[in-house]
Amino acid sequence: MQVGITGGIGAGKSLVGRIFQTLGIPVYDADSRAKQLMEESENLRNGIVAAFGEQSYDDQGRLNRSYLAKVAFSDSNRVQQLNALVHPEVGRDFTSWTRLNESKFPYVIKEAALLIESGSFEQLDLLIVVLAPVELRIERTLKRDQHRDRNQVMSIISNQISDQERVEKADFTLYNDQQNPLIQQILDIHQSLVQ
Repeated sequence: MQVGITGGIGAGKSLVGRIFQTLGIPVYDADSRAKQLMEESENLRNGIVAAFGEQSYDDQGRLNRSYLAKVAFSDSNRVQQLNALVHPEVGRDFTSWTRLNESKFPYVIKEAALLIESGSFEQLDLLIVVLAPVELRIERTLKRDQHRDRNQVMSIISNQISDQERVEKADFTLYNDQQNPLIQQILDIHQSLVQ
């Protein structure tokens, strides 16, 4: 069984994924893997340079995240253009990863910010949505991503679908709002998935 975890930026998807990992469930972190593939995949590199320019990579060939964030997330068409390059590559990588893991575990997890927007949630069996208040999400993101400012985070949030739209697609909803006990919510979902 393949289960997705998604939510807006700063909602706590990675934290939720790490908790599932402590329960012995393999988690494919699509956002981290996408960053790796943007540096490792020659095909993806070429597409990014063609679409966003040579400045997309530094002199050592590393992805210039601050430049790409500035040019891509300022315009929803540019976001779609970047996603159209990255998502197919991540999809192929996830398929390979799943083949290595699916027979050994009761379920595997794909964690990604844009599971719904990309449509890739439709290839999964179930979907978990992580929710948190917007101000808390902004605060978490600014603490984590030193290269971003508040306006960039707000721009990312405005380019993502709403929590209401996410909940409509969800099989399970987790509230990572510092009021509801997150671990117990995850344990409840885990129990229902292994049964």
